[in-house]
Amino acid sequence: MSAAAPVSLAAPSAWSRATRSGGLIIGLVLVVALIAVAMLAPWVAPYDPDAQDVINRLGDPSAAHWFGTDEFGRDVLSRVIWGARISLFVGFVATMAGVVIGTVIGIVSGYYGGWVDRVITACTDVLLSFPQLIMGLILVAVLGPSLQNLILAIAVTAVPAFVRVARGSTLAMKERDFVDACRALGYGDLRIMFLHVLPNILDEVVVMASLWLATAIRTESTLAFIGLGVPPPTATWGGIVREGFDNLLDAPWMSVFPSLAILAVMIALNLIGDGLRDATDPRAPQ
Repeated sequence: MSAAAPVSLAAPSAWSRATRSGGLIIGLVLVVALIAVAMLAPWVAPYDPDAQDVINRLGDPSAAHWFGTDEFGRDVLSRVIWGARISLFVGFVATMAGVVIGTVIGIVSGYYGGWVDRVITACTDVLLSFPQLIMGLILVAVLGPSLQNLILAIAVTAVPAFVRVARGSTLAMKERDFVDACRALGYGDLRIMFLHVLPNILDEVVVMASLWLATAIRTESTLAFIGLGVPPPTATWGGIVREGFDNLLDAPWMSVFPSLAILAVMIALNLIGDGLRDATDPRAPQ
């Protein structure tokens, strides 16, 4: 019985570290709520996001239009709800692409070392020398504003960060005894890298992904704000903020409410990232 006691106490320790401040739970609730609203937009949104009512243009927030109306009389609440679909979709897909591509390249680089590692590291350093937003802006400007190009541009900016994380973890992991044992048993490199090394570095990649997702959504909103996002009239959070910029003094609600939506998802994702980091950090207090 005494030998089993440490095992029973080890499992909740990571969870207790993650939920000590309640940040992880709050972040998860906010993100799940935003995703649910985005998925249910056709039923949740009170109006068609593109329906115009010029008689009620720039209307104040009211019982009929909780977030007011824009310069074309479109319901801002409906556009914010529908905009969540694009902003969250772009952020999630771009981050997932960056995670997969960057992690694979990083594991290969760290595992093989030598000239492979030097070439990949040099390319990664070049990409990281560009500010993430500037690189995304250049790529979208060259490829043209569209949903596919926006996802591609944000994914490319995410790849170097995950290459560096995966490479560093793999360099430490490949010196472990279990990797030598796998080689001694005749396992191939692919099996060792993706069935043995990858699971052991996945916690760091997941924490990085949760934090980078916030960056991806912010980048999408920024590019949309400067006119390089999904072309109008499709509603996106950054695009809605930009539409309200010209009427910021007369109708501040046009920009304030989508900005608050962006702020909410940024806070939620950072809370999740902090909670996951606390849960996976072996140096964290028990």
